[in-house]
Amino acid sequence: MSGNSDQLQIIHGVCAHDCPDTCSWKAEVSNGQAVRLYGDPQHPFTRGVLCAKVSHYLERVYHPERLQVPLRRTGRKGAGQFEEISWDAALAEIANRWRKQIEEFGAETILPFSSAGNQGLIQHSSLDMRLFGLMGCSRLERNICGNVAHEGLCATQGCGTGINPEDLVHSRLIVLWGTNTLVTNSHLWPVIQESRRHGGRVIVVDPIRTRTASAADQHLAVRPGTDTVLMLAMMHIIIRDGLTDEDYIQRYSEGFAELSDHVRQYTPELAATVTGLSVEQIEAFAREYATVRPAVLRPLIGLEHHPNGAMMFRTLACLPVITGAWRYRGGGLARSTGAFQFSALNTAGLLKPETWQPDCRSLNMRDLGRILHLEADKGAVRSLLVYNSNPAVTMPNQNLVRRGLQREDLFTVVHDLFLTETARFADLVLPATSQLEHLDIVPSWGHHYLSLNRPAIAPCGQSVCNTELFRRLAAAMGRDETWLYESDEQLLRTALDSGHPMLEGITLESLLEHGYLHLNHAPDWMPFAAGGFATPSGRARLFASAGSESGAALPPVPGEIPVRPPGRLQLVTGKTLHFLNSSYSHQEPHRRRAGQLTVQMHEEDAAERELQHGDSVILQNEQGSVRAICSVSPHVQRGVISIPFGGLLDASGESVGVNILTPEWPTDWGGGSGFYACFVEVSAEK
Repeated sequence: MSGNSDQLQIIHGVCAHDCPDTCSWKAEVSNGQAVRLYGDPQHPFTRGVLCAKVSHYLERVYHPERLQVPLRRTGRKGAGQFEEISWDAALAEIANRWRKQIEEFGAETILPFSSAGNQGLIQHSSLDMRLFGLMGCSRLERNICGNVAHEGLCATQGCGTGINPEDLVHSRLIVLWGTNTLVTNSHLWPVIQESRRHGGRVIVVDPIRTRTASAADQHLAVRPGTDTVLMLAMMHIIIRDGLTDEDYIQRYSEGFAELSDHVRQYTPELAATVTGLSVEQIEAFAREYATVRPAVLRPLIGLEHHPNGAMMFRTLACLPVITGAWRYRGGGLARSTGAFQFSALNTAGLLKPETWQPDCRSLNMRDLGRILHLEADKGAVRSLLVYNSNPAVTMPNQNLVRRGLQREDLFTVVHDLFLTETARFADLVLPATSQLEHLDIVPSWGHHYLSLNRPAIAPCGQSVCNTELFRRLAAAMGRDETWLYESDEQLLRTALDSGHPMLEGITLESLLEHGYLHLNHAPDWMPFAAGGFATPSGRARLFASAGSESGAALPPVPGEIPVRPPGRLQLVTGKTLHFLNSSYSHQEPHRRRAGQLTVQMHEEDAAERELQHGDSVILQNEQGSVRAICSVSPHVQRGVISIPFGGLLDASGESVGVNILTPEWPTDWGGGSGFYACFVEVSAEK
């Protein structure tokens, strides 16, 4: 912090949105008011630039609709009618309802529901996990994003670790597989461009011609969900043509003979019929990947939202093993760095799992709609506490979720900055702080910097951060365990006190001094250059039979590929520049920038349905219907349509989300949701 004569202070902070970039920022504060927010020009990854959303973050902090006081519902659920109440009254009501409910039905009928709406270390999960674990409430499986990919990678590598994304500057072939980097990971693009200036090439594998695909050197428009077949065909070609790294395979892997036998059936000709790519494209792609050094695979979220998402990642992870790509700086696989950062932190000390009630049931967040419709004799959820999340928009089968939230016997509390779609169904709404108003450390899942967020301004109105909310709830419930009341500073010190070599020299004091610090490893750190995989044998598992200790295998056929029902189109969604999931979607300037909800459709699919560009259309299936504007586009392939995720206005001017249409299709492993196994009919609006 620094000041001058006109009382201007500069406070260092960091964005905690669910984004891999985890941007470092600086807030200028005058007389207690934040007057400017900008990207930290000294941060090696942020480089002084904030995204189209966060560059307007002060509009969010000081928005006139920002919640300032606790609210109690006065109208019907969903109507958004509330009255102001005091914090004491709100906490007393929560405690009274929970005590009665626990006495009559048990603590498992209380479900805390949270996700990654705030990715700060302690505001994401700390005292909440301690309190609800101690009480014996239902546990939430937060697997909607990340876990499927992690499980798939672990089946091959034993862990989800990849190379440092900043090392893509050394790559000479970068394969962006199912990730729209320019929109969802924009601060990586300058790294990629630096690679291109030194002769690197970029190939995008994606069903949609995204902004990133258009900016790449080559776009391979694979059919949705068929990526595993393409990967197996690549291995077929690499092995057939003797392009493997035999030394690396022999030293650092197991199961290569079985894998070789397995991929013989996945000829380029077979893969072409499945994936929609030509034989020539598949052959050239495989040979280029196997011969260019260093070559890196960069997947993020897209692949895991298919029903066979874990198998996609398990198969993808075999490629850099058989080619020896891990040997080279800038080679291998680069996915999320989140698990890598968390593995260095003292998460056990932070969460204290040894204090949790044993044998409590776990409920998958993917199934929230069904969970809220459980019958009384099957353990119906009777209380829902929502924070860091907006499940009425972000969970599949949105209509079923909202019908569950309408239950009069369901006591719902929401802690948020705004009256979100979920909060409109709540009995009590509690005001939350923004990132400018609380202390935290934010690990990144897109780079190797650990960043400190210092509060720049006092909490607006009566808003409180998550940790303070759970301290107040613990007191209201009469808990006297001292570790339920630890300060934010104590929690952060505990998390950093791990003894892990990657955190050597990283303390709260050093973060206060510098704002952010790089994990403590050598600049040329390469995780698997000489093997060292996190499997029991220390070798990568190229093949593992069912029932082995890995619990995962490359089966006789690839993971399930959804079959399109006759007359239906497969719906694939993507993020926009102006919203982050449902965040910012209530702000009119962002809506204007994003425009009206459109559905991109291939010209032949449009012609079959007698649709023209600009027509009002209805997308519908068993889950519900959405109105949109038809956009006949060369960016989508036959049989596939694309609409943005959440926040936009439909043809009637109402805010809609794509999850009205998505089913709760489970993934192969990892407990995730196959959002892209969504098939719809599209017709002209009558």
